[in-house]
Amino acid sequence: MKQFLLASGLLLGLAAPALAQENIDKSKFRQLAQELPTPNTYRSASGAPGHEYWQQRADYNIKAELNDDNQSLTGSETITYTNLSPDVLTYLWVQLDQNIFEKNSMTSLTQTSRVPDKPTFGVAEALAKQTFDGGYKIKSVKDANGRALPHTINFTMMRIDLPQPLKPKQSVKFSIEWSNLINDQKKQGGRGGYEYFPEDGNYEYQMAQWFPRMAVYDDVNGWQHKQFLGTGEFALPFGDYKVSLTVPADHVVASTGELQNTDVLTSAQRSRLAQAQKANKPVLIVTPEEALRAEKNKAKGKKTWTFVAKDVRDFAWASSRKFIWDAMNVNYAGKNTLAMSFYPKEGNPLWGQYSTEVVAHTIKTYSKFTIDYPYPVAISVHGAVGGMEYPMISFNGGRPEKDGSYTERTKYGMISVIIHEVGHNFFPMIINSDERQWTWMDEGLNTFVQYLTEQEWQRDYPSSRGEPRNMTTYMKMDKSLQQPIMTNSESITQLGNNAYGKPATALNILRETVMGRKLFDYAFKEYCRRWAFKHPMPADFFRTMEDASGTDLDWFWRGWFYTTDHVDQELTGVKWYSVDTRNPEVENAKRRTEINAAPKSLSQQRNLQDIPKTLLDTKPELKDFYNTYDPLAVTEESKAQYQKYLQALSPEERALLEKGLNFYEVGIKNNGGLVMPVVMQMTYQDGTSEIVRIPAEIWRYDENEITKVFVTEKPVASFMLDPFQETADIDMNNNAYPQRQQPSRFELFKEQPRGITPNPLQQQTQRQGTARPSGN
Repeated sequence: MKQFLLASGLLLGLAAPALAQENIDKSKFRQLAQELPTPNTYRSASGAPGHEYWQQRADYNIKAELNDDNQSLTGSETITYTNLSPDVLTYLWVQLDQNIFEKNSMTSLTQTSRVPDKPTFGVAEALAKQTFDGGYKIKSVKDANGRALPHTINFTMMRIDLPQPLKPKQSVKFSIEWSNLINDQKKQGGRGGYEYFPEDGNYEYQMAQWFPRMAVYDDVNGWQHKQFLGTGEFALPFGDYKVSLTVPADHVVASTGELQNTDVLTSAQRSRLAQAQKANKPVLIVTPEEALRAEKNKAKGKKTWTFVAKDVRDFAWASSRKFIWDAMNVNYAGKNTLAMSFYPKEGNPLWGQYSTEVVAHTIKTYSKFTIDYPYPVAISVHGAVGGMEYPMISFNGGRPEKDGSYTERTKYGMISVIIHEVGHNFFPMIINSDERQWTWMDEGLNTFVQYLTEQEWQRDYPSSRGEPRNMTTYMKMDKSLQQPIMTNSESITQLGNNAYGKPATALNILRETVMGRKLFDYAFKEYCRRWAFKHPMPADFFRTMEDASGTDLDWFWRGWFYTTDHVDQELTGVKWYSVDTRNPEVENAKRRTEINAAPKSLSQQRNLQDIPKTLLDTKPELKDFYNTYDPLAVTEESKAQYQKYLQALSPEERALLEKGLNFYEVGIKNNGGLVMPVVMQMTYQDGTSEIVRIPAEIWRYDENEITKVFVTEKPVASFMLDPFQETADIDMNNNAYPQRQQPSRFELFKEQPRGITPNPLQQQTQRQGTARPSGN
């Protein structure tokens, strides 16, 4: 500790150095002027849609038939495309995502692979899957009068040349006929496909990206016709759909939209459906017993299910005779939504117990943080697809063991994936970002709200993404293995970390540490309100978050989204100063305590033993005044000097002196390059503590190293940076003063005999001697 004299009238402060222009240009706090597009009449500087904002529209009338004998689909569609842009269009672009399963698709051709030294049947099968020919067989493309339209297929995109230019405010109607084989999802992968159940010889179909769909034409990119390679998803215009699906007569169909012909159900099922529309817990519409009978009997006839969906950007469905179906009502803000789940018996007991409840919880929680859910239904379907989303319907994994038991990981994995995929109704199915270009605007924003929803499902829910400390392993990796968040979807090597985890972590830090919940929640909800049923771009999000909160966040977007910098703040040292009160009774006693507490040197300790008596001990006549003089003794003269000093002080200066303040000069380095707020915890000598939160702007004059003086009334025992691990600091070992090491552990393993260890639920069942866990 050091002491300093407090002179009357002395102003303590730090002078900010003048910044040279070249330093401003390189500053992490410079504005995102060059990175963001110039505002215009379509997209405003505030981040809101401009007064001339426009977007196209595509309405569909589709008829399709599922062939359960050879796992194929035949379809025809009529598309009405409306040009609401100010541009004249001479051709249209249509997405053919199913062409990813062509033998010579761009995905297959550009996929790197090698044959191992000792190839297995599994490896051979994986390589052989490239021979599956599941691409579209386009039978015809015709105009409204039945005349053939010239068209050119370029892998997953098809250009249709119009006979006359399509002028602003005009519509064009055309039709497409096609067929394709449906992919085996477990073998060929994909966002949809079928699953075969050998035990009963039945199939379940999850039909996604199954029909030719209009590409987006917008004010930013013109036509969005980037090829679909498997990672980047898609961008689609909104429209109304009428879809008629012909399937085996005993199949149950789950679909985007509302069922128009409920006569495909039995009278008992219609009655249960009406009951579910008023129920606050799941009601079985198709029971396990009914599904089991259908599995065994396998009807030969056909039925057509017709659905209508308004203002959606896509359409998906699922079909199987194995489906159990339950549903319940969700009321939020006075609007009713039917939450539903469709699942084979292999999903129980997990699905009957949790799925529809999770759907309902997701709708309520997302509506609170974004916009009110606008659609009449929300569906979760269990099958081979581990997790994929479409308007009003999602495909989700999470299957228990055959005996009905399951691990904790399976349970929470299932709940999380349902939250995530149902949540995608909001991002990007309603707040319609361009997934093929910017995965993070879809997955990152959705993963963030997923985290909020998980925490409202259960206290301390084991969320895998969202907490800053969960992101540090990725952020401390070699930068050559990372890309900025602002990277095209198909170029990202670690999609989960880059497009899901890091953006979700960034938003959580914005909410908790940078902005605070009140400012963040208002701005985030405003973004969702502004861009619901529209096509936002990154700049619209960045600008809205700043505009609605009154917070300059350019430094945050730059660091988190445009670089691969990480957070590593280091507490380099602490200097302790206290004010010299000049009171001899106080200061002299303090100094005496310090002297008495000072450790004796090694020589002093040994001299006590080796030198029993000094010369002055044996000859006291050699002592003089200074041998008995006590420089710390309080004298009348020193008391008088102190009183004279006090009389010269103003009342304010005297009060400051009497506080006995402590001044701590703390050094902090920014080793990671990412500027972030400084969160400092001071633990006092009496055991109490205090948190000081300093905005990131403290780094604006020096981005590498700063000092900060903390003034306290009580002595501080220790300092700690980021005590709650809220900034994603990758190295907590250099965050404390005095330094403290973070604990690590190692486990000792002994080789165990081969065999499968029962999961905890199986172990409990074995202990209790009970039967298979119950469920629907």
